[in-house]
Amino acid sequence: MSVETPLRPSPPVASEHPALYALAAGRLFLGWTFLWAFVDKLFGLGRPAEKGWLSGVSPSEGFLGHTQGPFKEIFHAMAGEVWVDALFMFGLGGLGIALLLGICLRLAAIGGTVLLAMLWAASLWPDANPFMDMHWIYAATLISAALADAGRPLGLGRFWERLPVIRRHPLLR
Repeated sequence: MSVETPLRPSPPVASEHPALYALAAGRLFLGWTFLWAFVDKLFGLGRPAEKGWLSGVSPSEGFLGHTQGPFKEIFHAMAGEVWVDALFMFGLGGLGIALLLGICLRLAAIGGTVLLAMLWAASLWPDANPFMDMHWIYAATLISAALADAGRPLGLGRFWERLPVIRRHPLLR
């Protein structure tokens, strides 16, 4: 004979936890930040129209060509290269879309952290704190959102993770 225990309410599902909504909001804020940077550099917003990538202006040359600090030679050599421009722009656009939609957050966290580490290294001394600045805070938010599946609330993450290809390849979650 077994003794029955009174029913206890089950703990809230992770997607119902209020902290997950805060991470989802952070994900949306970062998504908009990356998407806006992409659109701005694509069209040259805030500048004459001929200053965008669509007009043939390199989105990396202005920033990387003028960096200072311990890695300036590396970044000066990369400035304006077609492959750098393409990776930078597709990185910005892809991150923005993934974060806003709440899909592919694991790859977004990996790629975004690499991009942010490169931007941090390019902006070292004298412009940035050598240890902590917004790049690492953004990277921590990206990683936290991916680990917590923060694409489910306020996003398409719940639908995305049910797709057969995503089930077979969890890195795409």
